[in-house]
Amino acid sequence: MAKHHMDGMSWYCLPGGGVEEGESPEEAALRELEEECLVKGRILMKTSTYPDPMTQGYIHTYYVDIKDQEPVLGEDPELKENPILIDIRWLSLDEICERDRAYLWAAGLLAVKSFSKELESWGDDISYPSYR
Repeated sequence: MAKHHMDGMSWYCLPGGGVEEGESPEEAALRELEEECLVKGRILMKTSTYPDPMTQGYIHTYYVDIKDQEPVLGEDPELKENPILIDIRWLSLDEICERDRAYLWAAGLLAVKSFSKELESWGDDISYPSYR
C-alpha cells in the first residue's frame, strides 16, 4: 500500500496515478507501480473499472505480479517539489482502516482468488465505524 499525506490527512491506497497521453491504462499502472514502489510488475488480470468522481474519467485497477521484488518508497515525479507519497508497505486487511479498505473493495479485491477464499472465513460481525 502507498501512504499519502496531503492537507493534514494521511491515507493508504494502491499505487497508481494518471494515464499519460499515448499510454494505455495497463501501461500507466505498471509505470506508476515502478515510480512509487521501485518494482517492475506483470499484469495478471484487470480487477475493476469504475468512474473517477474527481476527474470525470475512469479508474482502472489490476492484479499485478512483482515476483520476489521488495517494494520501497519511490516518488511521484509530478509532485517532486511537494511530495505527498510518504511510505510504502505490505499491509494485511486488519492493519488498514475501514475508509482505506473501502477503496480496496472498489479496486476489485473480490476478483483475487486468495482474498475470496479468506472472505469465506469471516464472521457476521458488523464493523462499520460509528458515525461521529
